Amino acid sequence: MGYKYILFDLDGTLTEPKEGIVNSINYALEFFGVKVDDVDSLSKYIGPPLIDTFRDGFGFEEEKAYQAIDKYREFFSEKGIFQNKVYDGIVDLLKNLSDSGKKLFLATSKPSIYANKILKHFDLSRYITFVSGSELDGTRNNKNEVIEYALKEVQVMQNGTLNKDEVIMVGDRKYDIYGAIDMQIKSVGVLYGYGTYDELKKAGADYIIDTVSNLYEFLK
Repeated sequence: MGYKYILFDLDGTLTEPKEGIVNSINYALEFFGVKVDDVDSLSKYIGPPLIDTFRDGFGFEEEKAYQAIDKYREFFSEKGIFQNKVYDGIVDLLKNLSDSGKKLFLATSKPSIYANKILKHFDLSRYITFVSGSELDGTRNNKNEVIEYALKEVQVMQNGTLNKDEVIMVGDRKYDIYGAIDMQIKSVGVLYGYGTYDELKKAGADYIIDTVSNLYEFLK
């Protein structure tokens, strides 16, 4: 399709992070005495910013929600971060796209410090030109802010110009699609992650693709 700059979400798009994320959320909830009978049910919170999960998903007041984030990170930084795996076919997809001259970016709501550790752990850093993530202090937390930060780097690479027709965002949740729309770039939703076809369609995804191999055929 002629996209030169490809922005990838991390969780549910490049890696399958379910075990680490749900265990970290559950750890935080247990600290506050919230019992979850079916830990797998927490997988619906993979994607949105943590503040939204604890504030909107569990009704925590602002201060309590930030305390829950601290507890989440207490577990995640030591154990949950590597309770994770790369989706089949992703390494080849990234390598082949990079070898063909595409510039690949990570655009994730996960804090950059964790995103970089995950990329390094799975040896994916070699394919990623730039990592745009959130900060531990809560800044650059929303997906549109993450994408905007990545686009600024694209602009630098283009010597001050930015042709948004050359940029596309790839993600598995509505937040990725909303962020792309806010920044006026195209988006492709993937179905092998945590978003449904209806979610991605209603969000306004320009394209929806079911498998990693079909994603490569689309992007190459």
